[in-house]
Amino acid sequence: MKKLFLIIMGVMLILPMVTSAFAGGPPPKDVMKGVFISVDDTARTAEFKKSGSEGTTQLVLGESMVPADIRINKKVMVSLDKHAGENVIKSVDIMFMDLKVSKIVALLIIGLIGGLLSGFIGSGGAFVLTPAMMTLGVPGAIAVASNMCHKFPKAMVGAYKRYKYGQADIKLGLVMAVTAIIGVQIGIQIQKYILNHFGNAGSNLYVSFIFMVVLVFVGGYVLYDAYKLSKGGNEATTSKLALRLQKINLPPMMYFKVAKVRISAWITIPVGLFTGMLAATIAVGGFIGVPGMIYVVGASAVVASATELIIAFIMGAWGSIQWGLSGLIDIRLTLLILAGSLIGVQLGALGTTYVKDYMIKLVMASTMLIVAVSRGAKIPGYLADLNLVAPVKPQLAHTLAQVSFWALVAALASAALIISVAMFRGMAQAKMEAQTEHIVSHG
Repeated sequence: MKKLFLIIMGVMLILPMVTSAFAGGPPPKDVMKGVFISVDDTARTAEFKKSGSEGTTQLVLGESMVPADIRINKKVMVSLDKHAGENVIKSVDIMFMDLKVSKIVALLIIGLIGGLLSGFIGSGGAFVLTPAMMTLGVPGAIAVASNMCHKFPKAMVGAYKRYKYGQADIKLGLVMAVTAIIGVQIGIQIQKYILNHFGNAGSNLYVSFIFMVVLVFVGGYVLYDAYKLSKGGNEATTSKLALRLQKINLPPMMYFKVAKVRISAWITIPVGLFTGMLAATIAVGGFIGVPGMIYVVGASAVVASATELIIAFIMGAWGSIQWGLSGLIDIRLTLLILAGSLIGVQLGALGTTYVKDYMIKLVMASTMLIVAVSRGAKIPGYLADLNLVAPVKPQLAHTLAQVSFWALVAALASAALIISVAMFRGMAQAKMEAQTEHIVSHG
């Protein structure tokens, strides 16, 4: 165990030096972050102060823009139209949105449901939190960074709860966390590159597309597996792939006591690496981590979902430092979501003690597939924003926005309902069994 801690600390110290050497240079000149100091309505120009610079630059409003589009003293990302002339503004995206009472309440509710999912399935709940925040108007990169920041304290609480229930395998979590940290650093560099070269529109498209692909693929497979498991007497069996991989004798071989698995440490490397990469690029690592531990390593769904919380804690702490240094974390969003999710994660963790293994998979799969619809409906609009397709007609844009919003609402509501019903049924059944046992034992 001490060796694992030393390895993790070594990786944390070496990674900043490696990534700084391969960071790819400064962002392109046609994308800038900073604040507008003033705007001249008559001349159609605006004074812009770039982040990290003391001086200002005079920018020209694009043809489709009006002076009201310029927000003074708000941190924004400005995309320049290099085909229209020198320093001509193409678009302005607000980095940190205004918070109204309705949005504050919405974020608290979203955090609560995200916490329920985190404690119940161990994925961190970010696969509903990130899309939900984007639906409220948060740019993709900000949503990813803020989610990762809120994730590690919540994951710490959930991991502790699941550890007390005897479900979390600390050794497995630490082994996978070593490569997950490397994956986090790679993922952050990918997200920064997309944001700096294509702006918020490119980041939104990237996040939504990856979400849709991963959600459909993983959610469909997990749903199929949950269906088979529910028809087979509710007893989980180790996948054939995991059984084959456990037979590979490639040192160092490791035994994970809680997961009841003996496997080569090299088998866990790709699972941890992709978990970290996905967590840093779209704030979701459980998509790979939980199914990977179930179908590749051979852990049960209960142990995998609990152990993922340990990995999420370590990844989240490291990723938060990196995103914070880039100035992309909206601490207001982080705290609001965390306030709701810290309650939800404890309820979700409690629910796992009263449900069958296949129910965890069912909740994971159904929520993933519904959220995939929500993100997929947004893709045509993002493509139009990047001029990759023709502009979307207003009526179609409104319809797609409604589909995205209500699909997300359905995902949140169904997840909360399934978890709550399963938990209360399990608690009622456990109470009846305890009463029956008490009657029998006392004659």
